[in-house]
Amino acid sequence: MEFGFSEEQLMIQDVARRIAQEKIAPSAEGFDRSGEFPLDNIRLLGENGLMGIEVPTEYGGAGMDPVAYVLAMIEIAAGDAAHSTIMSVNNSLFCNGILTHGTEEQKQTYVRAIAEGAEIGAFALTEPQSGSDATAMRCRAVKQDDGSYVINGKKSWITSGPVARYFVLFAVTDPDKGARGITAFLVDGDRAGFHRGKTEPKLGIRASATCEIEFQDYVARAGDVLGEEGQGFKIAMSVLDAGRIGIASQAIGLARAAYEATLEYVKERKAFGQPIGAFQMTQAKIADMKCKLDASLLLTLRAAWLKGQGKRFTTEASVAKLTASEAAMWITHQAVQIHGGMGYSKEMPVERYFRDAKITEIYEGTSEIQRLVIARNETGLR
Repeated sequence: MEFGFSEEQLMIQDVARRIAQEKIAPSAEGFDRSGEFPLDNIRLLGENGLMGIEVPTEYGGAGMDPVAYVLAMIEIAAGDAAHSTIMSVNNSLFCNGILTHGTEEQKQTYVRAIAEGAEIGAFALTEPQSGSDATAMRCRAVKQDDGSYVINGKKSWITSGPVARYFVLFAVTDPDKGARGITAFLVDGDRAGFHRGKTEPKLGIRASATCEIEFQDYVARAGDVLGEEGQGFKIAMSVLDAGRIGIASQAIGLARAAYEATLEYVKERKAFGQPIGAFQMTQAKIADMKCKLDASLLLTLRAAWLKGQGKRFTTEASVAKLTASEAAMWITHQAVQIHGGMGYSKEMPVERYFRDAKITEIYEGTSEIQRLVIARNETGLR
């Protein structure tokens, strides 16, 4: 693993930092209050190659590697976590699976539109009764004589669901085969039989629109199958491995923003005649925040580097996601505590960082699931 970054990696990091500082951060509070989807900012990310960082240039992407993706994600998340959530889904969950398992036609149709920022993508796995236990899904796709499938069922907590045009959907095609009876489909939200529910009112990442979607006799053509019939669960799990690198990066970015805000505050805020940063209790918190932040960054870069080398990275991605998400929750908690009453006020951004951090411990595999993945891979026991 190299600890230096290439010129190309630093270039896309710089582009992401500039957009985050000039466009995203100044608008973050307003979008958090309104819950409005930041479409113009997302289009800007797409125009600058940030919605398809690992997508080859022939499909409209930046043609870069996982380490570049981590660096860019951190910068966008430091500007606003909600923007980075949208960016993560498009890069990790939508484009990644199609690039790995899709046909040439599917890549040109679906990946290019997302990578260039022309459309928004989404990933539909979770259902009202099946979150961590994905094999308990009930959404059903019944194959017809002409090779098409009729899909019926609901999906919940779909990030970008209210605005996405295209979806990677997972549905049961053979109930008797369990995980091997799940198939992945590419879905167009503009076609008949597709319905969107209300936008969910969330604690954090409020500018990232989330909703339930429902299928009522939606017809998926034979060419809409991603991979092969029965490979859906395998595709979903491999995509989530990559997605966890994205969420770890998001957690690092928002934790860094909280840490940097706290550093400034402890130098300026005075109590008992001196800056509060001079007190040992505050210094201990600052030191622990710095250690957790650096550890999360190095673990995430390790997972990204392994992915870029074509090596297995399932355990490393879970380690990174678990460590970074719990570090983000702890760091933002301490940031609020150090800021005192101002940390509890919406006048300061640390309150938003605290709310945004919680979701990183939940989506794309809860902390409990990450521990399960890590322990099972380490022991070989199921």
